[in-house]
Amino acid sequence: MGTDQDTTPPTLLHICSRDEWETARAAGEYRAPSLAEVGFIHLSAPYQAHLPANRLFTGRTDLVLLHLDPARLGAPVRWEPGVRTDPESMLFPHLYGPLPLGAVVEVTDFRPGSDGSFAPLARG
Repeated sequence: MGTDQDTTPPTLLHICSRDEWETARAAGEYRAPSLAEVGFIHLSAPYQAHLPANRLFTGRTDLVLLHLDPARLGAPVRWEPGVRTDPESMLFPHLYGPLPLGAVVEVTDFRPGSDGSFAPLARG
């Protein structure tokens, strides 16, 4: 069981398809399939987003990044291990509840490079 990370970045990210985002907007909240399957929604810090993107979405061009204000999530966020191939000791944020639309502060296209892979996001 993970613990909360001491310094949550000012923005967390969630990767989904544009269609999933449009469905969430119509429903008033976002419920990723993982919420029913494992009890949480996978999030990333900006420096991590390319890791799950390359593991799960290589080559997909229909993705968006939901930029989230952690203070508006309204459900617990726990920092927990990803998969064994992630960098050692890296923890990922998991949202233990539906994602309220009010927590989404920006939506941006998330496209792979010409080889189908996702590059690390530029640090701002």
